[in-house]
Amino acid sequence: MAGNGMTRRGVLRSGAGVIAAGATGLSAPMVHAQGTGGRLAVGFWDHWVPTGNEATRQIVNAWAQANRVDVQMDFITSTGNKLLLTIAAEAQARQGHDIIAMATWLVSEHARMLEPVDDVMGRLIGRYGAVNPASEYLGKTGGRWAAVPATSGSQYKGAATRMDLMKQHAGIDVQAMYPAETRLGPGADTWTWENFLTAADKCNKAGVPFALPCGTFSDAVDWVGAVWRCYGAEMVDARGNTTLRNNDKARQVMDYFARLFQHIPNEMFAADDATNNRALISGRTALIFNPPSAWAVAKRDALQVAEQTWHHPSPMGPAGHFVPHLNFFWGIWNFSRAKSAAKGLLEHLSQREQVAKMVEASDGYDIPPFASLTDLDTWSTVGPPRGTVFNYPVKPHHNATPYIAISPAPPEIAVQIYNQGLQTKMIARMVQNKEPVDRVFAWAERELEGFRR
Repeated sequence: MAGNGMTRRGVLRSGAGVIAAGATGLSAPMVHAQGTGGRLAVGFWDHWVPTGNEATRQIVNAWAQANRVDVQMDFITSTGNKLLLTIAAEAQARQGHDIIAMATWLVSEHARMLEPVDDVMGRLIGRYGAVNPASEYLGKTGGRWAAVPATSGSQYKGAATRMDLMKQHAGIDVQAMYPAETRLGPGADTWTWENFLTAADKCNKAGVPFALPCGTFSDAVDWVGAVWRCYGAEMVDARGNTTLRNNDKARQVMDYFARLFQHIPNEMFAADDATNNRALISGRTALIFNPPSAWAVAKRDALQVAEQTWHHPSPMGPAGHFVPHLNFFWGIWNFSRAKSAAKGLLEHLSQREQVAKMVEASDGYDIPPFASLTDLDTWSTVGPPRGTVFNYPVKPHHNATPYIAISPAPPEIAVQIYNQGLQTKMIARMVQNKEPVDRVFAWAERELEGFRR
């Protein structure tokens, strides 16, 4: 690949192969200089929940009128990598929207072209407290804030559990463990990955196996990555050093996966991000790891399933309690001619009143980056059953930490491991191919060396 000036790392980072192929074919709107009040172009993520877009539109229009700013809003779908390609096209052309929504790893990818927002984040943190660790890891580069963590689109992937099936077959009452109150119930202190394995065994024998994907899509990478962290295992440390060799914790977590996947259908190695949703909605599983989107569809298409679904954190491990988290951000291009207005709008969107409107419009799907904003009414009132999403956001009384898979590895390395699904591929080689762990580790180390070049 040296002939076209692109390294292997470049291809793997943030879908760069797709970006390079499509970026030049896109056009982006020109941003004009500010007049009185100014003009502002914003590229928002096109929300999976249709009412999410309308709530954002109303918030922005009200702010625009109050501040005499002419705001152009585009809601850009992530389907077909359109949002990814739009970002790439604008970065290449150095023109387009002033504010652009960026998923998970794209902030570090484009940090050198983003306007620092330390002033905005300083005021927000002063008002609402520290952001969650995953948001800081992804949103800060070189000690500065490169983007503002967004509420819209950010999600957790805790457990969505069929209360009736889990109680009947595994003897676990998840609603009692995690009630719709700011407290932990009886049994919450035993919600460990080892006890989870026992429950998986029992539910599998009862014909409602846990739908746990182990492919290269994000649903699989996220929950597998959280298990690694719960066991204190990592592949690459914060300095970029490979840490697999002679790593007892990595061996321990791989042993755990070998035992767990005896009770998970083999088809889950070929699953995509929709497979687990379909399994829950159709009544074929007792548990998935997912935001409330699967429940929301069940509420429309299979009410009897929705009424028995309860959301709560994923299990804890020997090294702590880490729950899968995927973040969205709002970045301001450094070529924007409306930086002041852009910062004003992002600070406005991050206030409690506006966050509450976005969370309500998404039926609780959207997650603010501040723990102090996880007490909003929506999570208490949404149903059926009432309170099903109360424990969907990680709250202070959970004693859990939001976690993005592969961290604390440097983001430029972590994104390649994440996008390639290296941890899930290791499990597949061990479980499906029956490869010894030493051989799996040797293969993974060779892959890691390629990511570091």
